[in-house]
Parts: sequence; structure tokens; C-alpha cells
Amino acid sequence: MVLCSSSLRTRETLAAILPALGDALEIRIERALYGAGAAELLQRLRQVSNRASSVMLIGHNPGIQDLALGLASSGPALASLHEKFPTGALATVDLEVERWGDVDNGTAMATNLVTPRSLESGAGA
Repeated sequence: MVLCSSSLRTRETLAAILPALGDALEIRIERALYGAGAAELLQRLRQVSNRASSVMLIGHNPGIQDLALGLASSGPALASLHEKFPTGALATVDLEVERWGDVDNGTAMATNLVTPRSLESGAGA
């Protein structure tokens, strides 16, 4: 599932990456995600149907970075998450819960952070 803010920039980001995401996914453009803070984003994740095995959240800082930092209690990308989280960055967190309703702070591992600069330099992560 993809949850995307209704802003022009986030919809442009979604359009750019959509070909790489495949066909079998649900996409929701949601006005409430525009400018949402970490608490609101966390509440939205808790509402995701358990049929969804993963969610990509396309939104705005500082909410996205704050959410990732709140969720992640460990992981190889945790230190990077504490540093600058630039526009266009992709943080991957692996949730350690059975149901979306159980998502809470400290229930994930930060596994990867990809930034535009790392893609330009060929580092990729």
C-alpha cells in the first residue's frame, strides 16, 4: 500500500517511482497527510488493514523523520536517521508487530536510509 500526501511535490514523487512499485498495490492520496506530524502519521499507520504487508508513506518533514525516529529502536540505519533527512530520502523500517494496530514507538528496526546524494554518488544506501 502507498499512502501519499495530497501535495503536488509528493504526488510528483509518487508518479516518478510508480513504475518501480509494480501493479498490485493500493494507492491512497490523503489530504490529512499534508503537514502531519509524527503522532498523526502513527495513528494513520495503525488504521492500515492487516491485508497490507507493507506500506510506503510519502509525506513531509519533520513528520516523516520524527515518525521514523520514533518507530525505530535499533538497526543499522538508526544513526543515519538522526542526521539530516533530506527531501527525497527513503527510510526503511522493519516493524516488529503482528498487526498494524500494534504499531508504536520503539517497535521497528531502521534498516536503510537512501538519500538523493547517495544515489548520485553511487553509494545507494
